[in-house]
Amino acid sequence: MSAPSVVIAGCGDVGSRLASQLLAAGWEVHGLRRNISRLPEGVIGIAGDLFKKDCPDTWPIGGVDYLVYCAAATDHDEAGYRKAYVEGLQHVLEWLGDYGQQPKQLLFVSSSSVYGQQNGEWVDETSPTQAVGYSGQVMLEAEQVAFNSGIPATAVRLTGIYGPGREWLLSQVRQGYRVAVEPPLYGNRIHVDDAAGLLAFLLRHVEQGGSLDKVYIGVDDAPAPLAEVVGWLREYLGVTEWAEDASVRRAGSKQCSNTRAKALGWTPIYPSYREGYAAILKG
Repeated sequence: MSAPSVVIAGCGDVGSRLASQLLAAGWEVHGLRRNISRLPEGVIGIAGDLFKKDCPDTWPIGGVDYLVYCAAATDHDEAGYRKAYVEGLQHVLEWLGDYGQQPKQLLFVSSSSVYGQQNGEWVDETSPTQAVGYSGQVMLEAEQVAFNSGIPATAVRLTGIYGPGREWLLSQVRQGYRVAVEPPLYGNRIHVDDAAGLLAFLLRHVEQGGSLDKVYIGVDDAPAPLAEVVGWLREYLGVTEWAEDASVRRAGSKQCSNTRAKALGWTPIYPSYREGYAAILKG
């Protein structure tokens, strides 16, 4: 029996970590990105640009069992988001069609920005999507492209990804970052290894004969007020001073739930910010 094959379109940080996990499980992994020299060893490179309509010369000609669309916007404006998430996905679907490939499952990596709740509410996959900004609105548009593709499709709405190389908050805390305590400003986060792990878990679940819901939220077990996270990091890092010009964030917030993914059997390696940031700081 041949190994399952997957194309990871937009094989950057999360995609590369996913690729490594699938390679370790014996999968055949194709990774599409502009610079394939940065792909993990063992990944079959597809040198291509999601923003261009022309199919890459190295697109696999055989069967593609799974597609993971894991792009990142280059330009952080509405046009840049639409180019990366809507048009890029449309291009990949066209390339699959050109080769007569019909994957068993499409995972579209989306964002919790599709939820516009602002008053600390708990949010799950059944909550109304009320995106207030262009990022969430474009993500919803891209999700519909996936759902209308004719391929069984699931949107994985990731929350704030942190991990090695994603250390903005640590930098801010070291500089005396201050945030509002009341009302509590909840942060939703997922360690980058858990983001990749959730995607791998969902793919393996389908490969083993299971089925998926249309939407999963990727978040750790413990959304927490940002002031609590900053306080814990200050103590862990031994920061005692506040910067004179410390930022004070006063935006609305929500609390995202991972109940659906956990009910399927997924468990995060880093269930809260404490384990995740401790792992980063220990190197």
